[in-house]
Amino acid sequence: MARGKLRIYLGAAPGVGKTYAMLSEAHRRVERGTDAVVAFVEHHGRPRTEVMLHGLEQVQRRELEYRGSTFTEMDVDAVLERKPAVALVDELAHTNVPGSRNGKRWQDVEELLEAGITVISTVNIQHLESLGDVVESITGVRQRETVPDEIVRRADQIELVDMSPQAIRRRMAHGNIYQSDKVDAALSNYFRPGNLTALRELALLWVADRVDEYLQEYRAEHSIRSTWQARERIVVGLTGGPEGRTLIRRAARMAAKGSGSEVLAVYIARSDGLTSASPKELADQRTLVEDLGGTFHHVIGDDIPSALLEFARGVNATQIVLGSSRRKAWQYIFGPGVGATVARDSGPDLDVHIVTHDEVAKGRGLPVARGARLGRTRIIAGWLVGVGGPTLLSLLLTKLSNGPGLANDVLLFLFLTVVAALLGGQLPALASAAVGSLLLNFYFTPPTHTLTVSDPKNIVAIVIFFAVAVSVASVVDLAARRTHQAARLRAESEILSFLAGSVLRGETTLDALLERVRETFGMDTVALLERRSDVDPWTCAGRAGGGSGPPLARPEDADVDMPVGDHMALALTGRVLPAEDRRVLAAFAAQAAVVLDRQRLVGEAERARELAEGNRIRTALLAAVSHDLRTPLASIKASVTSLRSDDVAWSEEDEAELLEGIEAGADRLDHLVGNLLDMSRLQTGTVTALIREIDLDEVVPMALGGVPEGSVTLDIPEELPMVAVDPGLLERSVANLVENAVKYSPDGEVVLVAASALGDRVELRIADRGPGVPDSAKDRIFEPFQRYGDAPRGAGVGLGLAVARGFAEAIGGTLAAEDTPGGGMTMVLTLRAAAGVPPVRPDLPAQATT
Repeated sequence: MARGKLRIYLGAAPGVGKTYAMLSEAHRRVERGTDAVVAFVEHHGRPRTEVMLHGLEQVQRRELEYRGSTFTEMDVDAVLERKPAVALVDELAHTNVPGSRNGKRWQDVEELLEAGITVISTVNIQHLESLGDVVESITGVRQRETVPDEIVRRADQIELVDMSPQAIRRRMAHGNIYQSDKVDAALSNYFRPGNLTALRELALLWVADRVDEYLQEYRAEHSIRSTWQARERIVVGLTGGPEGRTLIRRAARMAAKGSGSEVLAVYIARSDGLTSASPKELADQRTLVEDLGGTFHHVIGDDIPSALLEFARGVNATQIVLGSSRRKAWQYIFGPGVGATVARDSGPDLDVHIVTHDEVAKGRGLPVARGARLGRTRIIAGWLVGVGGPTLLSLLLTKLSNGPGLANDVLLFLFLTVVAALLGGQLPALASAAVGSLLLNFYFTPPTHTLTVSDPKNIVAIVIFFAVAVSVASVVDLAARRTHQAARLRAESEILSFLAGSVLRGETTLDALLERVRETFGMDTVALLERRSDVDPWTCAGRAGGGSGPPLARPEDADVDMPVGDHMALALTGRVLPAEDRRVLAAFAAQAAVVLDRQRLVGEAERARELAEGNRIRTALLAAVSHDLRTPLASIKASVTSLRSDDVAWSEEDEAELLEGIEAGADRLDHLVGNLLDMSRLQTGTVTALIREIDLDEVVPMALGGVPEGSVTLDIPEELPMVAVDPGLLERSVANLVENAVKYSPDGEVVLVAASALGDRVELRIADRGPGVPDSAKDRIFEPFQRYGDAPRGAGVGLGLAVARGFAEAIGGTLAAEDTPGGGMTMVLTLRAAAGVPPVRPDLPAQATT
């Protein structure tokens, strides 16, 4: 059966017209012959909304009794039995009465969708779960009823019902939203113009993000590469140089001019070795762009302009921000530069901004950490100059009637040899010297057009030319190599210095360090492998990159492996590294081992802290129980001494009273010692839960033995599913909760213990009518040795709730405190329903609303 479609009308606040729009859509569908019914719509006494219900079939609601009141709720079973094509369900975030089969209305809607029924619903922006804190900071009101964002995002269609704050306030003043007695309070509190404006902006931005997701999916499905300027996305190209901060701030200012604009900073590293950027500078720039609300991206690409444009089009960017080149004027002979190339190839759909900065034309100044290897382009250029240059020069000089003379000819050929050395290194320069010598001899040394030299002076000139050319080529090549090596060492020192500093400061985790290795060397996957001994298998201690594929089984399976001691190795896949890169890789591997050791030491320190905390608890325990243990013992001893005394003749009534006191003291002592032992087991982690399936009505009544008869009312429906718990631990937890509730309940007030099913969970609620606990103390009351208010010393040591929560967590449940409506406190114990045992549906509706 095909899943139904979900359409949601989203609004910024109550009263914008969501329900009215939903009912209007229902009328349109009914007129077109669609089978549409009203499953649940609340008109809240608004006449215009109520009128829109006329002419639409409404499914009868179910009535549910809760705490002496009757509530109406959507009848899910009736809707499923009616099985319309379209069902209208208002207020998607609505909370149902505890005890129903679903805790939220959106869960009811999920059932309808699974049954193939299309649902039209409504929700306000403040009810989205992720926006709860934001809405509270704006309005001062915490939304109790929420719906997960994912539920709304999965909707097949989301329609924003928009209305200006002024229009909403006018509707409120006219009585179209709330009753007249609530208008003034609403206008002066929640419906203030500032609140409504902020909520409206939240709704618009949230819908804009959803629309953008739809757009990205559509572009991906249809393989659309051109930019659609539906939203401003600004890509900042970074080189790792000091100008990057200026570019990021400029892009952030540009993005601030348009609401919803994004800033994406990208650094593109070559894939053939160490990056040419300063790692420290890149780290600072990453922090800056994230502080300004942008994102940082690291991309591998040999052709910088092409990789940058591909990234920009991939994210549907509209603008690119680049810095003016730091190259000096003479360096432009090697090409137009990244900025000019990107501007030329960007096309009409991308705007390229070239931003000036303080580093313009000052030279790159960055360590070129690519070693002495020359690029293929330069080597080819060197050979062309070294071999083709002398040939072209010979043709040019032979065309001249009066040449410059042999001496000047030698200097011209020597110049070409030097240029070949600068471009391609030593081999092209040596070839240039050899070709130049032959051409000088053949064309310019008498007798010409032969390899014979008649004048000995000319022989000396050619020999000296060749020697000087070879010497100059060697010196130039050596200087170039030394320069590259110095730059490489400088790059390595900066990388290692930054790496060591970050590790010593504790700023680098193992995963972050491995990711740094992957980015630095342009690898696909980096993994740290270890084993206990030579015969044990290798295990992966950390990994970066490579997606979710299987980890490397052995270092030998990687393209590059770097041993770290006898039983640890750093394994990299992606390409084979040259020998000169392994020195830096070895430092990274050593640092990775240090970080791994530090993480393990931190774990051991945490375990030591837990042990110290346990010792502190024991010390506090001894101090706390010094009085509470002696009090019942003193009472027992006094009663026993009185009974054994021969000086007094006790009546039967007196003896019964003394024996009753002994029994009460022993019971109190037994309870106290039981809690102490339970807390000790929890602190030492020796509690072992024996989970089995059992009904609550078999366990809960047994937990009431320690409270007076008639002080507790049980409400455990027979149709509840079984729970997967340890019966003994559950009984102890419930007993402590009930005893605590009875202790703080006023005389004559009965504690209510009620159970209900919520999906795959079962909730047990213990509600009292005592003084309650403020929100700020609701978590603190579950800590050991905590007593509420000025409870007397004899009231216990404050372990009951701590033990109850510890046992609840040991059996896979949770325990939390809530306010009881009308005063008091409710302990909510949430347990797992037994697997494969669906809850039995009662005849009453599964949900109700307060």
